[in-house]
Amino acid sequence: MTTLESPRRPRWWRRWMWGVALVSVCCLGAAGVVIQLLADQSDDDNGGNQMMLAGCGNNVMVDPDADLPSVGVWSEDQVYNAAIIVSVGQELEIPARGWIVAVATAMQESRLTNLGHLGDRNDHDSLGLFQQRPSSGWGTPEQIQDPVYAATKFYEKLKTIDGWEGMALTEAAQRVQISAYPFAYAKHEPDATDIVNTLTGGGGRSSAVNVSLGECAGPGELSAAGWIIPVQGPIWSGFRTAARPTHQGVDIGAPRDTPVVAASSGTVITSECNAFGPDGSPYSCDVDGSPSVAGCGWYINILHAGDYLTRYCHFSSRPLVKEGDVVRAGQILGYVGSSGRSSGPHLHYEVHLNGDRSSEGAVDPVAFMSNVGAPLE
Repeated sequence: MTTLESPRRPRWWRRWMWGVALVSVCCLGAAGVVIQLLADQSDDDNGGNQMMLAGCGNNVMVDPDADLPSVGVWSEDQVYNAAIIVSVGQELEIPARGWIVAVATAMQESRLTNLGHLGDRNDHDSLGLFQQRPSSGWGTPEQIQDPVYAATKFYEKLKTIDGWEGMALTEAAQRVQISAYPFAYAKHEPDATDIVNTLTGGGGRSSAVNVSLGECAGPGELSAAGWIIPVQGPIWSGFRTAARPTHQGVDIGAPRDTPVVAASSGTVITSECNAFGPDGSPYSCDVDGSPSVAGCGWYINILHAGDYLTRYCHFSSRPLVKEGDVVRAGQILGYVGSSGRSSGPHLHYEVHLNGDRSSEGAVDPVAFMSNVGAPLE
């Protein structure tokens, strides 16, 4: 494979390249400050990373000469290319949601590797981090293989799409790329968020539409990571408490018929009534349940990027979405009720990992939602 990025260049070369890149940005009219990448944290323990990621981003300067950490399966060289993408986004005053969209897109198109021409394996004349094509008007081959130029062109196109900040990542990316595989981008959203969080001190937890970091997304706001609280209200019962050790989610108190929204974009995989009377016979979900009734009542499961699964129980009536529907974060799913095993109107909300619907896959929604920038409390 012919690339311009691997193996990683020596520091003197990277300093020179970064200088060339900055000149390219200036020539394209991008103003602002270059953000500084976090120094290598490979020697830090987990506590250091947790402290860094506790915030919601910071406007530090990217230092392309720093020894960058690998992040998950992504090498230092790949993170270096992601850092260029993020820095260009900050220079162009693109909200952090856009950095995640751009990094995830480059993950799919090139695995964050600045690809040259691949001969017979090349997709037409696609080149660079985003596999942009000279024949489609993205620029000359030399320009497209400049990561700063390529990222700038990606963001310029992204900004022309009305409402991109609230779109599912795969939808926004596809509107820019016009790919033959439009649903392939979504699977990279968690990794892209991890890299952005690492480079910016938690930028994925900032507001999706805010261009300045430092403040987390507020109640009811979509986070840069693409998550939003499903309903606002106090937590009446927590995850696996001493009193309810088998409680696999949290109960959020909200008045009857309060809209419940999808916590993130995804595909509805369950939308049905789940209620059984004391004798085990089916029980109506169109009436209030009680503690003696078993089941979730009217409920929904949604599968999200990264194989995260969210569950919403006790709707007041049949959900507004059906199995197979693709929903956006913030889309109304139904309304708070008390169907199934319930002693009053509330939303029972669960988060599961690895698409595992069972109790084995359940995790604490409070911790999870805080980590993705949509704290429940």
